[in-house]
Parts: sequence; structure tokens; C-alpha cells
Amino acid sequence: MTRSGGSLGCGGGNTPRPLNTVQVEHPSHTGTLLYGLNTLRSKGLLLDVTLVAGGEAFKAHRVVLASCSDYFRAMFTDEMRERGQSVIHLNGVSAGGLGCLLEYAYTSRLSLNLANVQEVLAAAAHVQVLTVVEACSTYLQTQIDLDNCVDIATIAETYSLGRLRGRVYAFMSGHLQQLGRTADFQRLSVGQLVHLLSCDFPVDCGEAQVLGVVAGWLCHTPARARHAPALLRCLNLPEVPLSVLERTARLPGLADAIGAAVRAAGPGRGPAPPAGLVNSRGLELGVVKVGGFSIAGITNDLSYYLASAGVWRHLTTIPHVEQCNYGTAVLNNHLYVVGGCFNQALQENIHPFGFRYSPQADRWSTMAPMMRERCRFSLSVLGGRLYAVGGACEASEGGAGEEEGPCEAYDPKTDVWEVVTGLPGPRAQHGAAAIGGRLYVCGGLEGDRVLDSCLAYCPSAEAWLPCAPLPVPRADHSVVAHAGRLYVAGGWREDEGGGGRVLVDSVDCYDPRTDTWSSVTRVPTPRYHAGIAVVTGRLYVVGGFHSDATFDRATGVIECYDLDSGRWSQETPYPQDIWEHGCVPLYIPRCRDDMEVPAPTK
Repeated sequence: MTRSGGSLGCGGGNTPRPLNTVQVEHPSHTGTLLYGLNTLRSKGLLLDVTLVAGGEAFKAHRVVLASCSDYFRAMFTDEMRERGQSVIHLNGVSAGGLGCLLEYAYTSRLSLNLANVQEVLAAAAHVQVLTVVEACSTYLQTQIDLDNCVDIATIAETYSLGRLRGRVYAFMSGHLQQLGRTADFQRLSVGQLVHLLSCDFPVDCGEAQVLGVVAGWLCHTPARARHAPALLRCLNLPEVPLSVLERTARLPGLADAIGAAVRAAGPGRGPAPPAGLVNSRGLELGVVKVGGFSIAGITNDLSYYLASAGVWRHLTTIPHVEQCNYGTAVLNNHLYVVGGCFNQALQENIHPFGFRYSPQADRWSTMAPMMRERCRFSLSVLGGRLYAVGGACEASEGGAGEEEGPCEAYDPKTDVWEVVTGLPGPRAQHGAAAIGGRLYVCGGLEGDRVLDSCLAYCPSAEAWLPCAPLPVPRADHSVVAHAGRLYVAGGWREDEGGGGRVLVDSVDCYDPRTDTWSSVTRVPTPRYHAGIAVVTGRLYVVGGFHSDATFDRATGVIECYDLDSGRWSQETPYPQDIWEHGCVPLYIPRCRDDMEVPAPTK
């Protein structure tokens, strides 16, 4: 009698047992497969189709072509005439381009350079190898310069490469004045020039220079004069001085078009670009959140909010170890982050170093360090210089006993700090802002005492002059300027009964013409250590925490007060709970493609 063989899945008596299935995946199998297919090709084995391009023949495997090309997949699997042909002619594809594609199909390697990228792109687009099309687009984005940008723009439009097109037009906008002087600029079609002028990208010159570039293109060939109305509609003519308009109108064929465009723009001249900007094209004034604390700890991250986008996005990171209590100021649309303190081996270290950030160039640069280290001080702009006022240093914590609060001023043109007249008495954790040619400092701490005094620095007299005191003492508050007045918000005062800290929820206004203070409103959600800034006439109060006794009540609430209408509104909250951060207004390019600030994971 014979005994039949059993399976491993059955025990004695044919009792089922677990199969213990596992999945095995060898990481080198893909490479082995490609190597094997390429070896077959190199030895001429199992080849079943010949492709002819540019007079050269290339043998290949149908299955390989169909696996990476939608074009060949449809050709070899659908009812097409080429399905049964052993020789296929690819008209419009170069031999060099097809050779690179086959090398990629069999090896996953692609060798691109400026000499071959256009023919590789043409071949990849023709046979629909989308990964190669994307690789060519990415390569060209890294190669854009003044010598090739016009050609790359044409390539991007020919092959509908949206990302490349945006990148090259952003480059041309950022180098418009230089580009306008080149012969290649004259090769732009009227459609391309209209698109360039209509793009929402920052430019490197004023609107008068933009008009000059356009006039140069129009006058290059007499027949182009008919395009003047369409091009002039893309310009901000109210920002162009009348003398420039009159001079340009005298150029051949432009008088009528410029006259009509000026009449269409309406009477009056437009406002000049904000200080520090040659042109406001492509830029939007936003709220920038600088550093601070969140549930994850201290951060050096900067994020920004543009009303046109309605979301907070990551901007950049301060190039320093995580720090706090630094001074922030904006001068000529550059953000300055100066001084501050950081922890090292459980010890607070105060430093004098500063950094400058350009949102147009998206680049940080270093600046001369202050003459002394500072934290919990004010950094303000007055007369084109930065003023660092008071604060704490390693030698002293700003306590009583010092004769003055040391001050120094920074000139960005010379990158030099110099000592200026000090405050009459020490002061830290105060607020400051400049209006009417004077720098106002109010509130703060002298030792443990919360101050209500207000002083104005007059540069011509090199002296601090007394002003009307705050309605209530404050420390850790913010002072902002708007329409010739100062607005003070946030901060705390001492509890008169128990010596603790009490939130000050009023927003107080100072009028330097009458040397008087008035209370204009109260913050709907009072908070400690909120970020406060004025952007387009709206006072933003961002984040903070409700209770000074615990961080458990931190918030990302954002409330806005319209300084003209006197109305409060609540905006979409910041994605995270934040406190002890700074907020400043800064013009940011709208073309940035940054990640949104994520909400914390639960």
C-alpha cells in the first residue's frame, strides 16, 4: 500500500495548520531586471522592433517601450497600423533625442546638457515619456540666465511646461532692465511681452524704466507701433513721472497711444512705491511672525500672512541658534533681527549680533554687531537708521542703580553702530516707535518697577524730552505708528493689591501734536505676549496666552482692529498656539510657493 504525500499546511490526520505567509521583496530586483534587459539589447537578443529617427535605426523590445511610454503602449496594444510593423519611423524625432530616451528606458540614466536637452525634450514629448519631460523641465529651471531665458520661455510655451514657464518669466521680471538692453529681448513676441508685463512677479526697476524697456521694443521695428495700446495697458502709468511720459510720447508712433493710455488711467499721479522698493509689482504687504514659542518650544521660524492668500505660510528661519528677546525692525523692506538671548548649559547668554533678511532675494546677510550685547530692548527706525534703546546686558539686567539706559544707532549704508545719548535712567521690556522725526519710548521696567513714563528722542538736539505719561504703567507691550499717531497695545502692570501681574487690555493712542493720550478700544481677547503689528491700517493682535500663571492657556487667536472704522474682527487663527513672538509688516513676493504652517499633531 502506498502513502500519498501531504502538504506542509496539514498536520497529522490532515488537521489544518497556519500557513505563516510572508512577503519577500528584494531591493536589487529592479536593478537586476534593467541590467538584464539592457544586456539583451546590447547582445541583439529577442529584439522585435526597429525605430528609425533622423536616418538612424535603433533596435529595441516592444515590451520595454510600452512599459515606459504611453505613445508606444497605445501603438503596440491598440488596433493601430504600426502594431504589426517591425520597422517604425518616428518623424520629427532626432537620432540623438531617441538615443537618450532608449538609454533611459533600459538603464534609468539620463544625461542632459544645454546641447542636447531640447532634442531630448522634443523626443520625450513626442513619445510621451513624461518622467523625461519633467526631468528636462527641472534641468532647464536650473540653467536660466540672460543669454538663454528668451529661448527657454519659448520652449516652455511650446511644450506646455507650466512650472518652467513661471520660473523663466519670474527670472525675466527680476532682470527686466538688463534683459531690455539685450538683442534677445527684441525676439520676444508681442504675446510674450504682454505676458511678461502682466505677470505678478517683482521687477528690478521702477515703472519709468519698465516704460523705457517697452518703448525700446516698440521702436525696434516700425510695424510694432500697432501693439502699443495693448502693451501700455499692462503698465502702471500713474507711477511714471510726467516728464518721462512726455519724453516717451515724442518717440515715433507712440504719441497717440501714450495719450490714450494716460487718459484711460485717469487724472492725478499714483503714489510712489513704499520706502525701500523700486517697484511694488508682484509684492504684497503682509504680516510676518518672527520666532517665539509654541508647544514644541522656542523657534527661529518666520511665517507670513498675505490677505490675498488667506493662509499662513513658512517664510524663512533666523540663521542663529534658537533665541528670544531680540529686537526686530523693518527698514527699506529689509527685516532686521538684532541681539537677544539663548540658553546654553542652562545659562542665559545675551549677544550683540544681528542679521538682515531681504524678502525679494529670500536671503539673510550678517551685519556689524552692536557695541554691547542686549536683550529685552527696543529696535526702531528713525531717519534711515536703526536705534537700539535700553534693555538688559550681561553686566546689568537693566535694574535700578544705573544712571542711564544706553542707546546706539546703526547706519545700514556704512554698516556701523555709534553711541547716541542714553535714556535718563535704565529701562527694559519697553515699547518704542518713531513718528514726526522723533523716537518715542514708553513704559517698561526699571528694576522691578513698571513705568508709565514716555520720552521722545530728538536727533537734532541729541536729547530725550519728557512727554505725557501713559494712562497706565505697562511692560512687555508693543508700540506701533499709524497716520501720525502712536498706538500702544498689550503688556501688563503690577497688581496694586498683591504685587502680581495684571493684563492691560486697552489700546491707547498718543497724539504728538497735543501731547495727549486717549483710550480708543479694548482688545476683545486680552492676552500676554501677543504679536502686534499694523498692516494696511489694521492692528493685528496675534497669539499670546490668556494667563500669566500657566502656559496651558496659550492661543493662536488673531483679532484685527480697523484703525479708521474703529471695528474689531476675528481672523482665521494661527495654526498653532504661539507666544513671545514678534510681528512686523513686510512686503512679500506673491509668487512664492511656500508650505503652509502646519497645525500641531494631536
